[in-house]
Amino acid sequence: MKQHEAVIETMARLGGVATLGQLYKEVFKIADCTWQTKTPLATVRRIVQTRKEIYKIKPGLYGLSARRRDIEARGILAETSENKGSAAVADFGHTYYQGLLLLVGKLKGLGCWSPNQDKNKMFLNSNLGALRTYESIPRFSYDGLVNRSATVDVIWFNERHMPNSFFEVEDHSDIQNSLIKFNDLQDFYARMVIVSDATRRREYERKVKYSSFRDIAGRIAFLAYGSLVEQYERAVSLSKMETVL
Repeated sequence: MKQHEAVIETMARLGGVATLGQLYKEVFKIADCTWQTKTPLATVRRIVQTRKEIYKIKPGLYGLSARRRDIEARGILAETSENKGSAAVADFGHTYYQGLLLLVGKLKGLGCWSPNQDKNKMFLNSNLGALRTYESIPRFSYDGLVNRSATVDVIWFNERHMPNSFFEVEDHSDIQNSLIKFNDLQDFYARMVIVSDATRRREYERKVKYSSFRDIAGRIAFLAYGSLVEQYERAVSLSKMETVL
């Protein structure tokens, strides 16, 4: 079997759509395909980016062209000139990046949470609820603060079930709303990260300087979607190694 055929076969086994991270884990399990190259992961990336049988849905996410109608019927939408700005595209993008954050957290050995109102939203072939570590959020503080944190898009918890990192995914909504949420949770020793398109970095930098956020400005970071995808793929690659230094 040729290498591009192995990638296509793997994508078919994964329901016609796959992240690069999933392909890195699964494609080399096909026994009758050889990868006589020093950079097999780079070869997989080249295949998904150049083969006409495969189309790009989101950064790091690809689908089989022959199954595009079925994939779109599941709400997994690539942005086009026709649907740009639609609620359906925005909803899928938000869920996609939430899912990646949950996967990265689990690969790091951390507990993971996303809000109950999002748990039935589909991330590729499973819902977000299936990717969470907790069925209910740990009661790590007073009820009012725990309930406030339960609305954060993704939380990573350490082994003591205390917040490690708070993530808010911002597609088109006002970044200021997420900053207000972080401000309410400032008494916890946890990272606070706005995850968004790189084009919104300037908006973030402007709003985080508001006097209302003076106490937390130095604790908040901006993470572009592309960087999140790269870190997910790196985490998958490291998970395959026998020993990570």
